[in-house]
Amino acid sequence: MSGNILLLNLILWPFVSAVICYLAGWKKNPAGEQGSRETEAEAKKRKDFRNILVISSIVLEVMLYVFAVLSREKLGTSLDIDKICGLGIHLYFDGFRTVYAGVALLMWSMTALFSREYFAHYRNRNRYYFFFLLTLGATLGVFMSKDLYTAFIFFEIMSFTSYTWVAHDEKPAAMKAAGTYLAVAVIGGLVMLMGIMMLYFKLDTVEIGRLNEAAYAAMENGDTAFVFTAGIMILFGFGAKAGMFPLHIWLPKAHPVAPAPASALLSGILTKSGIYGVLVLCFEIFRGNKNWGVLILVLGVITMFVGAVLAVFSIDLKRTLACSSMSQIGFILTGCAVSVLLNGEPPYEYHAISLSASGTVLYMVNHSMFKLVLFMCAGAVYMKLHKLNLNEIRGFGRGNKFLMVMFGIGALGIMGVPLFSGYISKTLIHEGIVEYYHELEGTAAFFIKAVEYLFLLSGGMTIGYMLKLFIAIFIEKPVKKSGETSKNKNKAASHDTDHHVDLNAKWKVSPLSAVALILPAAFIVVCGVIPDIYINRLSPFMNDMTHAAEIEHISIFSLENLKGFVISLTIGLLVYLFIRKVLMKEEKGVKVYVDRWPKALDLEELVYRPLILKILPGLFAGIFKGFIRLTEILWNALLTFGKGLGFVASSFGEAIIYSIKKIFFKELPENHRSPIVEKLYERFEMGDRTLRLLESTISYSIIWLLLGLISVLVFLLF
Repeated sequence: MSGNILLLNLILWPFVSAVICYLAGWKKNPAGEQGSRETEAEAKKRKDFRNILVISSIVLEVMLYVFAVLSREKLGTSLDIDKICGLGIHLYFDGFRTVYAGVALLMWSMTALFSREYFAHYRNRNRYYFFFLLTLGATLGVFMSKDLYTAFIFFEIMSFTSYTWVAHDEKPAAMKAAGTYLAVAVIGGLVMLMGIMMLYFKLDTVEIGRLNEAAYAAMENGDTAFVFTAGIMILFGFGAKAGMFPLHIWLPKAHPVAPAPASALLSGILTKSGIYGVLVLCFEIFRGNKNWGVLILVLGVITMFVGAVLAVFSIDLKRTLACSSMSQIGFILTGCAVSVLLNGEPPYEYHAISLSASGTVLYMVNHSMFKLVLFMCAGAVYMKLHKLNLNEIRGFGRGNKFLMVMFGIGALGIMGVPLFSGYISKTLIHEGIVEYYHELEGTAAFFIKAVEYLFLLSGGMTIGYMLKLFIAIFIEKPVKKSGETSKNKNKAASHDTDHHVDLNAKWKVSPLSAVALILPAAFIVVCGVIPDIYINRLSPFMNDMTHAAEIEHISIFSLENLKGFVISLTIGLLVYLFIRKVLMKEEKGVKVYVDRWPKALDLEELVYRPLILKILPGLFAGIFKGFIRLTEILWNALLTFGKGLGFVASSFGEAIIYSIKKIFFKELPENHRSPIVEKLYERFEMGDRTLRLLESTISYSIIWLLLGLISVLVFLLF
């Protein structure tokens, strides 16, 4: 082990504290066990102590982070632990990793504060906090990884520990969504590992800082297809976690069923672990590669547009925010792709590269803050109503001014409204697209112009669906159910019940929850009001990942830049009008939201489940059966040939013996077959009986199945 040991402590402490907090909250005398049962006061004391330990553990983690940042010059920025997990564990703590480790700690700190109130009447809290802290350590491990193999190890730990968040309620919908989440994570991880091993085989390294030079040399030597194939495999794994189309299927299903603090982390930070891997691919391995840039651009634009369309049609609060996350990831991927293309030949201005690259990394930070605020606000709604359907929660926020302000700040930020931080990152990426367009001509220019239009259109749809949420929750009046009496109207809702809810109930925010919302909301506002400080102070820290130069002076509020927002705003108002006219209908004199998205277009049910559960098993079974049948035919042909050869030999031998006895001994043998021929026949008959007996056993089938698999592998390899 060599390097800064604090980096290891920064990752290990959440794992250690998870065990400590779990033991502190463990019920020592469950019902049914002998001994004195725990009183209600003792249980409350135990849970409060556990909650304090969780927050204290994160505070200590923040202190370790600050100390690690301040001691980088003295202790170094890397840590290498060899001879562990095969290729070793290697950590690095440069500017980008420092920033995103800080973002992760901020999000965990705020959700820990909010969780105390949110989980006050929840079950399985001890389990939640255990995996809450484990996932923190794994996520920091991903962002601080120095090589792709280390990133993969922590990436897989993070996927398994965060699975419990999605399955937390243990209801059928939660278990199905968790199964989808885990399947995507496992399949994506295995494909990613294969890609990493391919890169290691060809480049002899997976260290992120050395990948660019090694990959460039390999592609110069004619191994472009090999490196590209490995890159696509790695993209499959990281893109699945990021929510990139067509691997986004877990996002719209996991968020509605997961607890709100977990949803904030899934959307705000775990998707960025996937983007981290995409950044490595784009800025280290395929920097300036036109084909790779076009691939990421196409996937990014589709993700951006499809996510926005799904959010427009959704009538569930958290599902809408989940689809919004998918769309915002598309914006980030688009900026990433434009940066790759701008790095290509002919050399473009460094200013244009810096715009899109800085816009990409700043958008990552912004989106983390937006979803932290918005999902915690959604959690406040769910705490009071235990409902998420817009028709059931509409009007809840009319009397909740604090909630309205917090949600409004998050909404204005994600809509890209000037004076909020989202406007800055969207403007930088848009400017990068425009400058790239001016460098092109012909079909390429037309393609990039279409990308710009879709960028503005998706931004407009963002405004449209966020207006839908804000107006439904905070402006529209509650829909009164027919037959509802004042008695059941004021009945308090309890968790896991279907009581009538009081839509006029106010959320009395606790001090900890208020802090958890105010801090990220303040970040959105301050960075939007003072954009120069935000751009010039934060983006340079992130540029060691993108290899972009510092941005030259840019007038962020110029008329040309404001024009893009005005176009998106106009589109957004038209989209909201479409929602009111088409996606709502009148029932008993009241307009209600209607889910008009065709169920048949569910990509998971339409493509993935049939493909994985039916088509692929049937296809491979057919291939293996074909190999088995072919080998059976060859074996039977060989056996028949052997029998025929034996018959010819025996007949020839009998003819010789017969002739000898007839000529020399003047007599015919009693048995025309010689002892040798008899033994030969006995062997063949015994082999025949043995083969028939063997064919009736399962071992015989397994042997041919394995031979079939080996044949397929040999075919794929050679």
